[in-house]
Amino acid sequence: MTALLLEGLARHFGEREALGDVSLSLGEGQTLVVFGPNGAGKSTLLRVLATLLRPHAGQVRVLGSELPQEAWAVRGRIGLLGHEPLLYRQLSARENLRFHARLHGVGETRVEELLEAVAMTERSSEPVRTLSRGMLQRVAVARAVLHDPELLLLDEPYANLDPAAVELVRPLIGATSGHTRVICSHDPSGGLAEADVVLGLRAGRVALVAAAHDVQPDAIAELYR
Repeated sequence: MTALLLEGLARHFGEREALGDVSLSLGEGQTLVVFGPNGAGKSTLLRVLATLLRPHAGQVRVLGSELPQEAWAVRGRIGLLGHEPLLYRQLSARENLRFHARLHGVGETRVEELLEAVAMTERSSEPVRTLSRGMLQRVAVARAVLHDPELLLLDEPYANLDPAAVELVRPLIGATSGHTRVICSHDPSGGLAEADVVLGLRAGRVALVAAAHDVQPDAIAELYR
């Protein structure tokens, strides 16, 4: 089954083209890794796939549903981990996860399992505004996977995490997690190791799209020059 199908996707902000003529497909269970310098359109692409931005041209199909017309059908099947943790700062980690659990019809047991999985049980009653960036990222990972989404959209998912914390969250969002994934990355070697398909963006345009086994790290590095 095709999880993502983009044909001629375009998105602009006023006169500025953020994405132009982006086309690719991704199979169910596969991982797309998106590379490109700041401003290349990576985060815009994630927001379109997450149904947070409407495409201005082209076809976008996510998990079999056409966007934006059928966005309602896929929102509950997507998990988003962006630069912002999307947590209520005045609430504790547990309260945040409970809130999202209610939105998705998820039980309390799942909340406690994830707090333990990201080693946040002992700090789970503290307001998240008091937590370090690394702790916030761990709670944000738990929020993103709380409802066991079919598609994970991950923007620099290991940012702010030390090696031990990366190993904590890897079973939840890594290659063995069982999710179809789209990952934005600036790490050529690490990103390629995660990828089935590679997309390179430069100024909103496709500079590279290929199977990961056909891509060398030097080709990724060229995107940043």
